[in-house]
Amino acid sequence: MKRLQKKSTIPFRQALFWDVDPKKINPRRNAQYVVERILDFGNDREVRWMMRYYPSRFIKKTVEKSRSLDPKSRALWSLVWR
Repeated sequence: MKRLQKKSTIPFRQALFWDVDPKKINPRRNAQYVVERILDFGNDREVRWMMRYYPSRFIKKTVEKSRSLDPKSRALWSLVWR
């Protein structure tokens, strides 16, 4: 993932990551987890951040391969990332 920015304000809400402490999430190490949560439950601000932070190829691959995305979210994002 070449496009990852070194410094970026991470807009993680507790509601988005209710099961973990958002301050402890490493967006590089936990990239798939972060993308899946944003695709399923993220707001506009979080989606825009994700699109700037992660390469579109990685997001598209996550949509295609993820086992945890809600089927409705997968259908929507599959259309977006064609």
